[in-house]
Order: sequence, then C-alpha cells, then structure tokens
Amino acid sequence: MSKSRTSLENRPWVEKYRPRMLDDIVNQKGIVKRLKQFTKDKSMPHLIFAGPAGTGKTTSALAMVRELYGRKMAVNSTFLELNASDARGIDVIRTYIKDFAKARPPVDIPFKILILDEADNMTAPAQQALRRTMEKYTKNCRMILICNYSNKIIPPIQSRCVVFRFASLNNDDIKERLTYISKQEDINVISSGFNALVEVSRGDCRRAINYLQSCGTISKKIDEEIVFRVAGEVPPEKVKKILLTALEGQLQLSIKFLNDLIKDYGLSGRNIIKNLHREVYDLNKSEDIKIELSKILADFEYRLSQGSTEQIQLQALLAKIVMLQDFK
Repeated sequence: MSKSRTSLENRPWVEKYRPRMLDDIVNQKGIVKRLKQFTKDKSMPHLIFAGPAGTGKTTSALAMVRELYGRKMAVNSTFLELNASDARGIDVIRTYIKDFAKARPPVDIPFKILILDEADNMTAPAQQALRRTMEKYTKNCRMILICNYSNKIIPPIQSRCVVFRFASLNNDDIKERLTYISKQEDINVISSGFNALVEVSRGDCRRAINYLQSCGTISKKIDEEIVFRVAGEVPPEKVKKILLTALEGQLQLSIKFLNDLIKDYGLSGRNIIKNLHREVYDLNKSEDIKIELSKILADFEYRLSQGSTEQIQLQALLAKIVMLQDFK
C-alpha cells in the first residue's frame, strides 16, 4: 500500500476519495468548464453554488482553490473555509469574516477566497452584514457561498454573485464512482448491490459512498439485502407486495406483510408511509387509483406527525386502501 494511501486510511471514504481537481468532478461539465476559465484567467466574481446535497458543490470550490493557488492554499492567509450553520451570527460576520476579507492578500496571489458552506442557514441580519463586506472588500477577497436553496439567500447578495446550479448526479456517474472505490478497497459489490446503493442515494454521491463504507464493515461481498438494511430502507418489491395485496382486498394478509416488515427492518410509521408513497406511481394501476392512494398516504402521514398511535393508523391506512378496490 502506498504511503499517501496509508495516511488517508482512517479517514471517511467521502474525504479519502474526494476529487481533488476540477477535471475529476462528475456530471457537472458545464459548471466545471466555466470554473476552469476563472482559474485560467486568475479572476472571478463572487459565486453562489446551489443545489442538492452530495452533488459536488464543496468539492468544486476546494478543487477550484487548489487549481488557483496550488501549494499556496496551505497558507492560512490565502483562503478560509467556514460552515455558516455553525458560524452564522452577525458577530461572526462583523469580526472574523470582515477581518479576513479586509486584510490584503499575499503579494504572489491575486485575491483570497472565502468559502462559506451552508450559507442558506445564515440569519437575515448576518446576510445583510455580509452583503456590505462583499461589496467593500471585493478587491482583496472573493467569496463562494454554498447552499442547498438559493432562494434563502437574500436578493442583494444574489445580485452580487454569479449563481451556479448543481444538478443531482445521474445513476451511471454514481455507479462509476462506487465501482472505482470498491476496487480500491477490495470489496465485491454485485450488480444488485450497486443498483440498491444508487437507489437509496437518490442522486447524492456522498450518501452513496457513506452507505458503501458502512456495508463494507459488515461484509466484503455486498448485495441488495445488506444495502437496504444499512440504509434503513425496504426493498421496493416488499413495499409493492403490501400495496398490491391491500388493493386486492386482502386486509389480514396485507397487515401480516406490514408487521413482518416492521419486525425485520424496524422502521417507523412515517418511514413506512414514505416507502409506500415512493412506489405508488410505479404501480400498474389507473391514474384515479394513484390519485386516491396519494391522498390517503398524505392524510395518514399528517395523522402520525400529530402523534397518533402508529399501529392503529397503519392498519387503518391499509383498511382504507382495501376499500379502493370498489373505487370507480
């Protein structure tokens, strides 16, 4: 084993296999092309990276800094990375961030970079204070604000930034990355295991890698069953079996399948409803039936959120679905 790999051995796989350069970022080719132009010109505006979790926003920001500064990124005065969900008050903006932004950059770099992760968790007063700092010290410091929801960033900040919207990763890209990691870690993931990892990740590559690492601690051979158990989710065919049995009018049998599911996987009532909802639209049933199922699931999900008894509500849910066999 190489020395560099040994030094990373105890780190989470998400960090261990994080792409280090912009060319290694997957499924964001348009964004990467524009970011590489910024690094080539050694000039950039303030940026907002917005999009779902696990799509490469933070990785792209760090890769961009690495390509822009090279070895100089190790110098504390070159760039600063903060998590706004921890440091989100106005005092932090007025002191720590302002002090970093107003200090002149080292002579051999054009500007410093401040990466502010989870910026949509900042309070409104903190965002107002940040707006003024961005405007006043642009010559010294450029900021990259990373968020899941750009609409939670106040309009004055949005108008001062170029917004990059990251899309969820497609299944092939996630599978390719998981294949690479499993080979590096000498783990045998069979085809159904890869498909299950892709399904439970839902476009979030970070989640997929974390699940792969968790599965790897259980077995060196990973299949669909291991993945679903680690992820706390149910194989789709078992959920469909409950729905179809209830739609056929077999209440007692559908309740038995439901109880077996709860016993085997230990899911809460709301998780079961989420799993049922996920399978509704793939059923080979009429649109009217799917509409009624959606209404029923929404109703019982609300009841559970208000503290109703899970066992009673889940059995009542199945009884309601059984009654749909007479729905015209």
